[in-house]
Parts: sequence; C-alpha cells; structure tokens
Amino acid sequence: MEYGKAIRVVRTAYGLTQAELADRLSVGASQLSLIEAGKRQPSLKVLDEVSIALGVPPHLLTLLASEPSDIDDPKNAAEVSELAKALLRLLVTAGKQPTLPMPAKKRKSA
Repeated sequence: MEYGKAIRVVRTAYGLTQAELADRLSVGASQLSLIEAGKRQPSLKVLDEVSIALGVPPHLLTLLASEPSDIDDPKNAAEVSELAKALLRLLVTAGKQPTLPMPAKKRKSA
C-alpha cells in the first residue's frame, strides 16, 4: 500500500503544503516529505493524525493507498468487503450534506 501517495492526494485536494499539514501532525515537514515520496511508511498514529487533520475517514486513505491487485486478491476479500461497507456508509452520509467541508484557502493580498 502506498499511504504516501494517498496522503499527498488528499493534502493537495485541500490545497495544503507539506509544511501546513506537518504543523497539524506529530511529524515534521521533512518526515512528511519522506512519507509522501514512499521512502518511509507512516505509523498508525500518523495515519490517524492525518485523517483527523484533514477530516477524512481512515478508510478513504486506505482505499487511495491500495493497488488494484490488493483489491483483487481473494485473500483480502473480507477486508475489501469491510472497506466497501465503510465507504458506502460514508457516501450515504456525505450525500445528505450540501457539500463536503473544505477549509477556506488563504488569499494572497496584492
């Protein structure tokens, strides 16, 4: 699983720099850079922190970190089923909201 890729995707979707996200985590920007580059694996604690800091469920990070072969492997059938159920609940809940909450971007003054 490529959690670094998943973190980078969600972070950039929120318009945050590595430094801005790292300020919300127990790791520094250099450690976050190594994680996103795939040179280090995040701990479960860091994954939980990222999930909370960005307001996304950990299941979404897992889905984004997965390779197609992870999902197709029959050994992972139970995990894939649980992940699918959790994501379905998330999508149903999100459908009841007018929009998903996104932090406001800071505007640069001219």
